[in-house]
Amino acid sequence: MDKFRAMQVFVNVVGEGSFTAAAAKSGITPTMVGNYIQALEQELGTRLLNRTTRRQRLTEFGRAYHERCVDILAAIADADALALEEQAVPRGVLRITAPATFGTECLVPSLFEFMAKYPEVEVDVVLSDVILDLVDNGFEAAIRLGTLPGSGMIARPLMAYRMVICASPAYLRARGTPTCGADLAGHECLAFKYAARSEWHHAGAEWRIHGPNGPENIKVSGRLRVDSAQALRRAAVNSMGIVMLPDVLLSSEIEAGRLVRVLPDYQLPSRPLHLVYMPDRLMSPKLRSFVEFVLMRFGPRSAEAAGL
Repeated sequence: MDKFRAMQVFVNVVGEGSFTAAAAKSGITPTMVGNYIQALEQELGTRLLNRTTRRQRLTEFGRAYHERCVDILAAIADADALALEEQAVPRGVLRITAPATFGTECLVPSLFEFMAKYPEVEVDVVLSDVILDLVDNGFEAAIRLGTLPGSGMIARPLMAYRMVICASPAYLRARGTPTCGADLAGHECLAFKYAARSEWHHAGAEWRIHGPNGPENIKVSGRLRVDSAQALRRAAVNSMGIVMLPDVLLSSEIEAGRLVRVLPDYQLPSRPLHLVYMPDRLMSPKLRSFVEFVLMRFGPRSAEAAGL
């Protein structure tokens, strides 16, 4: 017996006053109504209704049981309504991770707009250049920089992560401005210290650029190597050397005149950027809204619109 369905039928019988009326409300036959009531009484071991050919009346136990059934069915209806509301309104804590530079310069500043649009969503952000496992660390989404290994996750492409070479005006006045890739070898180049397991580990000592004569691998050297892009930006602004970093990190310094692009006609490397999350047919509203927001702000189309 479907206990929940039997309780619904019993409540309908009491509310409608007859098996026939309860059958119409329940969408079943009067015979099925009688079967449900009989099965419920047999399971409970006592009568719920005293019935004659003309009328029916609740027993003392039936009255008390009816009150409990009404409470239970109302609680279930409230729970179902809560689930529907949860699926309609983004709310709760959204835990995400992103690379340090992209997160600091792009993602976190944009979250003001996202959180203003969805006031019932709280966002926990972990910024790290280490690839953190989504499941093990309780993340719902991650922004990944570089080539993605096969993982079974959904990966949505974002705008390319483009690099730019810059130096301060004071440095260039003192040391001269490179006019070709080979000139970089004679300059103080500020290198990012990548982790040994990083696919870009080679980039600390070798800059890959594409000039008028094709691709070039330039061996660079300098006395300063730092594992922080923000620190390298400050070093470049302070005239400590030439730096190659993501455009998103240097654009404001270039606009302010604190840095000047070097070799502007050269094509510089770019790195793929993806938003990844676990496949889930029942994606939560908070995650769905975040995915839509990130694609709108940082997707390939947004980059094309901005002329990037």
